[in-house]
Amino acid sequence: MFTLAFPGQGSQQPGMGRFLFDNFKIAQETFEEGSEALKQDMKKLCFDGTEAELALTENTQPALLLVSTATQKVLRNDLGVKAVAAAGHSIGEYAALVAADVIRFDEAMRAVRTRGQAMQSAVPVGKGGMVAVLGLEPDQVETLCNFVVKNSGFGPLSAANFNSPGQIVISGSQQAINWLKDNFKPEVIFTEAPKRAKLIPLTVSAPFHCEMMKPAEDKMRLVLTAMEFNKAAFPIIQNFHAKAETEGNILRENLIRQVSAPVRWTQSMEVLKSMNHAQVLECGAGKVLQGLLKKIDGDFFKVMTTTSMEDLKTIEDSLKA
Repeated sequence: MFTLAFPGQGSQQPGMGRFLFDNFKIAQETFEEGSEALKQDMKKLCFDGTEAELALTENTQPALLLVSTATQKVLRNDLGVKAVAAAGHSIGEYAALVAADVIRFDEAMRAVRTRGQAMQSAVPVGKGGMVAVLGLEPDQVETLCNFVVKNSGFGPLSAANFNSPGQIVISGSQQAINWLKDNFKPEVIFTEAPKRAKLIPLTVSAPFHCEMMKPAEDKMRLVLTAMEFNKAAFPIIQNFHAKAETEGNILRENLIRQVSAPVRWTQSMEVLKSMNHAQVLECGAGKVLQGLLKKIDGDFFKVMTTTSMEDLKTIEDSLKA
């Protein structure tokens, strides 16, 4: 029994999903359904789209959902994988809900297209940004953000992604971020200065998962309230509060609030560990989640990726064993 983990933005890459389409009928059908839902050739976008095209948020989100869904369908339909739980990183949570039969795939595709557009238009270009903060504890990141807002006069600035121990992303006002880059002196900010603290500005089109995303959250409330949410076939560990849920109404509310709240990935994986689910399949493009889980607890988690036929053969062999 496996936990299905679905990647978020940043995992997209040109050519993603092509090997699934070339080898599995159910993947072809999923691509056709996804293209029909959006009235757009998603094969062309995923297989032949440039990095720049795939990086546009309104393209990234449906493309990731499509490839993740095609992947989990192949795993379950053709390889006989049984799921015991699921989790998704940000946009990946939609793929988790599709996998657990909470929401319909075609409706999810339309919803994430709207989500991408709403998140992009929530904040004017250049007004917000995101920075990866390495080497700080969660409470130190909170101290850092409060210090910047108080001393710069600019805000908001808050934690957006708890990715793994020592890797937290902050999000908010670009003016606050610029001030931080110019004035980052750990020995001034913290009573006990961290040994190795580092800031890495991220190339993103908007400040995701912070209060500046409230207009996008309001838009998604309208969209998701109009959709049917069923009881989950297996527990979904949600980003919003890092708890396992199965009830449709709770899953919907947490998915809405997720837009402007931080992604509690580290905390979610600790919950997965407490459930004693060590076997994880990263369903979709890239190997980002495998890397994060290695940092969270590489001894406990056994993560297999799904980016090639060789990967699927490894999974098939493990199922036989």
